[in-house]
Amino acid sequence: MSRKIVCRCEDIDEEEIIKAIEEGYTDFEELRKILRIGMGPCQGRTCIPLVLKILAKKTGKKVEDLNKPSFRPPVIPITLGSLSGEDE
Repeated sequence: MSRKIVCRCEDIDEEEIIKAIEEGYTDFEELRKILRIGMGPCQGRTCIPLVLKILAKKTGKKVEDLNKPSFRPPVIPITLGSLSGEDE
């Protein structure tokens, strides 16, 4: 049986998510903390919508009713060079 990878960055599959939900983690933030979903390089661009669909299906809720993560982009985008001191 092949694995259905949901979060490629953290290598989390659907079975792991379902198991966590069945163990009582029924909030997205709880799942994020125990499975690291959405914490990889893509910051959840691919996996968050998939996880929310799985969570809604397993809990009987609508995706719209689930607490979605909030994103906080930088106020002023900066280059990596400025962080390393190369832009000075």
